[in-house]
Amino acid sequence: MPYVLVSTQIRLETGPTMVGDVYSDPAIMNYLGARKTTMLGNNFSEYHVDEPPRLVLDKLEKIGFRMVTMTGVGQTLVWCMHKETE
Repeated sequence: MPYVLVSTQIRLETGPTMVGDVYSDPAIMNYLGARKTTMLGNNFSEYHVDEPPRLVLDKLEKIGFRMVTMTGVGQTLVWCMHKETE
């Protein structure tokens, strides 16, 4: 059951948008046009796109993902997307 977490900082709601981590499906990250980055001081990688979250969510919906939940955590907005598999 694939899940994708999409998040952005409130002050960056026009992008960039974080769309995955090191364990994310490479095919989905490629479809989104995401680039893998490691922020200075972190020992893990994340995938980012320059587009705002709304465009990322639209792209995910086109390939069968649906929003499960959305929340704000401090200054971060987070959307959890899920796609049913057969």
